[in-house]
Parts: sequence; structure tokens; C-alpha cells
Amino acid sequence: GLRFPYQQMKTVLIDQEGKVDRDCKVNEIGHVIIKGPNVFPGYTDPVKNEGVILEDGWINTGDLGRQDEDGYFWLTGRAKDIIIRGGHNIDPAIIEEVLIKFPGVELVAAVGQPDAHAGEVPAAYVQVAEPQVMDVKTLHEFAKQNISERAAIPVHIEVVDPMPVTPVGKIFKPALRHRAIERVYLETLKTAGITAKVSVHADEIKGTLAEIKLADRSQKISAQELLVSFTVPFELS
Repeated sequence: GLRFPYQQMKTVLIDQEGKVDRDCKVNEIGHVIIKGPNVFPGYTDPVKNEGVILEDGWINTGDLGRQDEDGYFWLTGRAKDIIIRGGHNIDPAIIEEVLIKFPGVELVAAVGQPDAHAGEVPAAYVQVAEPQVMDVKTLHEFAKQNISERAAIPVHIEVVDPMPVTPVGKIFKPALRHRAIERVYLETLKTAGITAKVSVHADEIKGTLAEIKLADRSQKISAQELLVSFTVPFELS
């Protein structure tokens, strides 16, 4: 959408020190920052302002997005790993710190998976010592009993072997988000009797894009209606 009246808004590239490097070009994805009478001057603890309150009164929203040639802003993702469930912010650490305590769990990553009603809901991926003996149902019950925030209880827990990591050994969450999108879109289509293949990848314009190939072209309208409520962009063929 367009910015609100009296609300300054733009997309920028931010350097490793958390400072604005330059304004983004048209349709170039960057950090969405805002400035205006609704922006607070900062936290009482200056440490919390780092990377949030920028120079000259700008605030970093934490969203990634682009501005098109007509001035419309399009949100494409989050700069951080916060899961937003129906407007409720969920820190993945709340989930990860609990599941890592379960016997046999070696690595945990919580991400947001698309949801037609809440925007996204939490899902958890775990790497375990012995995948063949891990009882996911028991792990899910453990999560329900030990995660204090009800909205943070994962709707889906899956064992992955191995966990995707970066060259320096950090868990690569984009790959898990793509995996979650593929699963949700496939399950949604399958429930309606639609056979398809789903491939999710990073896109320069839309941030994340799901490419969906239908087995039957006559089901294209039905598939469109099923998926239009999700926030992750998709293309049908």
C-alpha cells in the first residue's frame, strides 16, 4: 500500500554497523524505515536503540520490502526471525530453548509457516541423534507442556537430517521457511484434490516466490482461490 499522510517511509540498504548505506532503487528490496509524528524518540535504555532508532529520527521497522514505480510499498519478509502470528510477535527462542532440552534433540530451529488466517504460525524443525526412534508426537506434547506462551506452541514439528546450515555452521532458516511453504501449499491443494509440484525460492522482486505446477490446467482457478489468502506470493502454471 501507500504510506499514510504525514508518514515518511522508504526502503534502504543497511550496513553491518546498522547504519543506512543508501536508499534503495525502484523495486529493490531493502529495510523499510519510517519517520513521522508517530515515531517514538527511543528507549530509556540506549542499548535497545541500536539498529532500531536511526539517524535523523528514522526507525527501522524490521520489515523487508520494496517500493514500486507507482510509490506502493510491498512487504517481502522480515529482517529478523520474529514470527508474527495474527499481529502477535513470537520470539523463536521461546520455542527453541524448550525443544533443545528434549532427550536426543541436537539442533532446533523455529520459523513461521504461512497461514491463511493468522498470516503465519510457528513450526519447528529438529535434528536428532537417532531419527528412527524419535517420537514426534511425544516431542509435540513436551512442547505443549513446557512452552509458556500458548501462541508460540508449534503447529508442526518435523525431523530434518541434516539441519541446513551456512558455511560457518549457522542454521540456515530461509531453507526451512521454504520447506514449510512447500508443505503448506501442497497440503492445501491436496485437501482439495489438486495434484501439483511446489518449488519455493528467493526472488529479487517478491522476496520469496512459490512456483506451482499443476497436473491439470483446468484446476488453475480453484488453486488460485485456495492460495490467495496466504501472504507468500505464488505463480501457477
